[in-house]
Amino acid sequence: MKAKHQRLTLAIGALVALGGAGALGLSTLGDSATYFYAPSDVAKKPPAKGEAIRLGGLVEMGSVAHAGAATVAFVVTDNAKTVPVRYTGIVPDLFREGQGVIAEGRFDERGMFVADTILAKHDEKYMPPEVAGTLHKVPGTVG
Repeated sequence: MKAKHQRLTLAIGALVALGGAGALGLSTLGDSATYFYAPSDVAKKPPAKGEAIRLGGLVEMGSVAHAGAATVAFVVTDNAKTVPVRYTGIVPDLFREGQGVIAEGRFDERGMFVADTILAKHDEKYMPPEVAGTLHKVPGTVG
């Protein structure tokens, strides 16, 4: 075999291997490639109990309740569905009712989302696109 044919065969083999590796990587990501789940996403397809996910939306007005010095319970909403959340730790300074939040954690056996980390929005005008889209769809909301 000539050197030119060997290089061509090697290049084609490398492209096939790279394509196979890419397809395998994409197939393993599946639904977990989502940056966060909105409450409506959780209602449609609940994650497995104990599976670590990110839950994002707005902190529902009137839902924040402090249970002890470092435990807070609240409800995350996308104005269509809601999810109860419990977090033990110090919440960010920007955490408050009506503001955007992303909670990292997992669902317990009772359906409560137990957060390990709370991330509050950093800009007064920022809102996750999925939540902003539902504001325009739900009657009686501003947007």
